[in-house]
Amino acid sequence: MGFQITGDPAADKVLDDSAFALLVGMMLDQQYPMEHAFRGPAKVLDRFGSVEPDAIAAADPEQFAAMASTPPAIHRFPGSMAARLQELARIVEESYGGDASRIWTEAADGKDLLKRVMALPGFGKQKAQIFVALLAKQAGVRPDGWEAVVGDYALDGHRSVADVVDAESLQKVRDFKKAKKAGSAAAKTAR
Repeated sequence: MGFQITGDPAADKVLDDSAFALLVGMMLDQQYPMEHAFRGPAKVLDRFGSVEPDAIAAADPEQFAAMASTPPAIHRFPGSMAARLQELARIVEESYGGDASRIWTEAADGKDLLKRVMALPGFGKQKAQIFVALLAKQAGVRPDGWEAVVGDYALDGHRSVADVVDAESLQKVRDFKKAKKAGSAAAKTAR
């Protein structure tokens, strides 16, 4: 079954076909609706002609940013995300020989995998935990101890993109995030 995150079968296929595209989609999942973020790699492929890290790393930064900004842009902050994407591509090229899947296939255990993902641009602890959960739940990448390092994201339910497998589960994740945000806002107001 492949990924069904974007609501667009062609964009989901890009995620299925490229480990780097999946990584990029997660990187773009910030202050932007998740299904749109994960469509970003397909936009790059359509406009730039490649989602290969070597090609992206070698691209002229101004031209790459212009491509990323073309409506519909790859992100609501296309310029900064284009630069971050090129930085991510350079790291994957230099540290993993251009093969993003080595980030997880060569990880010693869950703790090492989380550390590797957190070392990437745009990946704080929570986003790294979600990505490790996504790999485990949907790609079968389950190094020893992955559940412990991702915390509640390992649980069944609809907490993050790791749990999105169709339009219904996407809506459940949205509802969960909305309720969590409302709870946080209420807690701040009560102080």
